[in-house]
Amino acid sequence: MNPLNPVEFRRQGHMVIDFLADYYENIEKYPVKSQVKPGYLFQSSPDCAPMYPEPIEAILKDVQKDIIPGITHWQSPNFFAYFASSANTASFLGEMLLNGFNVVGFNWASSPAATELEILVMEWLLKLLQLPQSFSTSSDHGGGVLLGTTCEAFVCTLLAAKEKTLDQIGREKTEKLAVYCSDQTHFSFQKSAKIVGIKPQNVRQVVTTRSTNFELSPESLDEMIKRDIEDGLIPIYLCATVGTTSTTAVDPLGTLCEVASKYNMWVHVDAAYAGSACICPEFRHFLDGVEGASSFSFNAHKWLLTNLACCCLWVKDKSSFTKPLSTTSELIANKTTESGKVVDYKDWQISLARRFQALKLWMVLRSYGTIALREYIRKHVKMAKDFEGLVNMDSRFEIMARRYFSMVCFRVSPYAISQHHDNDHEANEFNQMLLELVNATGRVYMTHSVVGGVYVIRFAVGATLTEDRHVKMAWELVQGQATSLLGTPTPNSASNVQPSKQIEGSIST
Repeated sequence: MNPLNPVEFRRQGHMVIDFLADYYENIEKYPVKSQVKPGYLFQSSPDCAPMYPEPIEAILKDVQKDIIPGITHWQSPNFFAYFASSANTASFLGEMLLNGFNVVGFNWASSPAATELEILVMEWLLKLLQLPQSFSTSSDHGGGVLLGTTCEAFVCTLLAAKEKTLDQIGREKTEKLAVYCSDQTHFSFQKSAKIVGIKPQNVRQVVTTRSTNFELSPESLDEMIKRDIEDGLIPIYLCATVGTTSTTAVDPLGTLCEVASKYNMWVHVDAAYAGSACICPEFRHFLDGVEGASSFSFNAHKWLLTNLACCCLWVKDKSSFTKPLSTTSELIANKTTESGKVVDYKDWQISLARRFQALKLWMVLRSYGTIALREYIRKHVKMAKDFEGLVNMDSRFEIMARRYFSMVCFRVSPYAISQHHDNDHEANEFNQMLLELVNATGRVYMTHSVVGGVYVIRFAVGATLTEDRHVKMAWELVQGQATSLLGTPTPNSASNVQPSKQIEGSIST
């Protein structure tokens, strides 16, 4: 059996593409959230690998029978959980090409196109986002790289900040290093800090409040840093967020960078979800102040139609960034690298090997173009705005956070649940039950968060196939389940809205 027979490759490849096309044509028929029980696959599968080859027909039959029931369908138009992992034809085809070529582009010589296309698409994106020239590869010190996830961006930038500081103050002070974020920063930041060797108690979280839209307060940050310095800690790193996971809050980048600069801290801006929206002129202002940051990242695989995983990271000081990640070996030495005229991306990431990630992102940018990508994002924002409007028309519900992009945080209010209007504990239990009932139908999938001790339901629009009818159906399902639990009729007039439900200054874009 030839492992790479062109004839069989063509035949089987067509079969897999047809299988996936059928999957997408029927995706709405599947429960969005998988309904299987733990261990289900072991009950239907052999306990050892086959001794002889099996035909692709039999394998695909088992994919349909055994694998698809165990999938939570992230590409379903009724997936409103977490943040979407967007996908499209161009990205699929790009993934096929990069898998087909299967190059290992650890340095320029190993595959020049892999390196140079990565630099090219990062420059294209830098211009789309209007990032400062100091992040550009064409500058003396900056540059961009494609990583897998935000967690990798955290690890690499934390390591750079740590090593740069220790080079200046001495290795014996490692246990005194402190890093800063808000209580809304993604939990992967804490994991990354642990990997880098920052003591858990030195990952300092600034508490946020609903009254300030869960933003990280520069004043509170400054006060915390001053106290920590008095206690002997050494501040080295701040993570600011544009579009937090729980509520899509936006931290004030400019003033945060000013605070951090007083203490010579590395500032990383995490825009994993919302960064994609900033290619639209009406959202670009959320990045104001990014010129004061040391690094910036966003995930193209969340909202820019690019398959997982594709995290775009830019840094101002590539020397500090690559120094702790660099390796040398005679096995990969070459005159081109030694000339200093090329980038060797092995020194910009944790691992040595790397895929030709730029190919799929390049195909997305070329296949859609800036105008279509902007309209794609605006469509999702409009659907979220419409959902927000539906929530506001039902007096039993309330919006729990300011909507900036395409996610709505809401709940059934304590007022609608009982006479104890301020009983958040009772409201938390009720809304948890409501969400479980909604998801149990299999018709939609949403997730929750707890902010300020309050349980909120997150409705995140971002799946590629989602249309207005899916948003309307999701709201009617939530309304219906709430009515069953409350035993009250469904209000149908905007006049029922209580003034206290409206969020001051809600974004209408």
